Amino acid sequence: MAETKRRVRIAIDAMGGDYAPGEMVKGAVAAAEQGDIEPILVGPLDILKAELAKYDASGLPLHCVNADDFIREEENPALAVRHRPNSSIAIATKMVKAGEADALIGATATGSLVTSALQHLGMIEGIDRPIIGGVLSTIAPKTAIFDLGVNMDCKPQHLLNFAVIGTVYARMFLDVPNPTVALLNVGKEEGKGNQLARESYSLLKKSGLNFIGNVEGSAILTGQANVIVCDAFVGNCLFKLSESGGEIVANYFLDKMKSYPLVNQVLKGKAKKMMASLASPDSVGGGLIWGIDGAVLKMHGHSQAADVTEKLGQAKQAVERNVVSCLKAELSKIRKHINS
Repeated sequence: MAETKRRVRIAIDAMGGDYAPGEMVKGAVAAAEQGDIEPILVGPLDILKAELAKYDASGLPLHCVNADDFIREEENPALAVRHRPNSSIAIATKMVKAGEADALIGATATGSLVTSALQHLGMIEGIDRPIIGGVLSTIAPKTAIFDLGVNMDCKPQHLLNFAVIGTVYARMFLDVPNPTVALLNVGKEEGKGNQLARESYSLLKKSGLNFIGNVEGSAILTGQANVIVCDAFVGNCLFKLSESGGEIVANYFLDKMKSYPLVNQVLKGKAKKMMASLASPDSVGGGLIWGIDGAVLKMHGHSQAADVTEKLGQAKQAVERNVVSCLKAELSKIRKHINS
């Protein structure tokens, strides 16, 4: 008799985000209907059950776990997690630690999610700070940037970690067997840039990764490298530019089309959607907080049901591809290479 494939169990902080808990529950129900994901909604049971009553969820692989408390928007996210051990985000994270869930997702404030993950799951050996990154645009679907928002003040070792993580990301989510790695800089020549860039170049050069040297900003959307590393001060500026760029270009394009009535009539319904799709930072393996010793994914605070369902699918993919174990193995290999 063939063995039945186990569903991936994913804990959800159902009380985090602008549209919680309604959109969290709705998205979880849609994911559970697919049959291969087992969402676990965490929050006050009376609130969750009232939301679930809006759907025919009987027989679905979907569960609720009680959390008497949750973090409010106006609270200091990091302090609130430390002082409120029974909050929904804390309970959900503890479930991953205890092996009762395979992954965690939340539209919770980033500070709350990261603090809870650090407190209960800890960091992978060799990485001392959480890291986020991914593809910025569909224009360059095989180019990822790390770090996009956490590590502002970096040392060369941090940029090496970004490169290792980016390499694992590109293999697992972009299907690139031997990803090229580049350092974002103000010029292509070795020796360019500030002290961090120069020292990072030397470390990356002897890392054993497929390092191709420096690239300038123009390389981000032209696919000159699969992984581009930079500190999060630069990376987050790039992220915000990309995130807003599609809509801004779409609005500009629509305004210009008013001068061409026939073109406007043909394209108006499609132009904005097409332009907005150029920026897709969450479309491929998005939201995974790298370096945490467990699969933890961050959703936008404004996520709605479709976003929740998509993120549950991405969490399932991260679990099935063993991203945490693969990262540990790659880090071990790089350490041996540098120390040899």
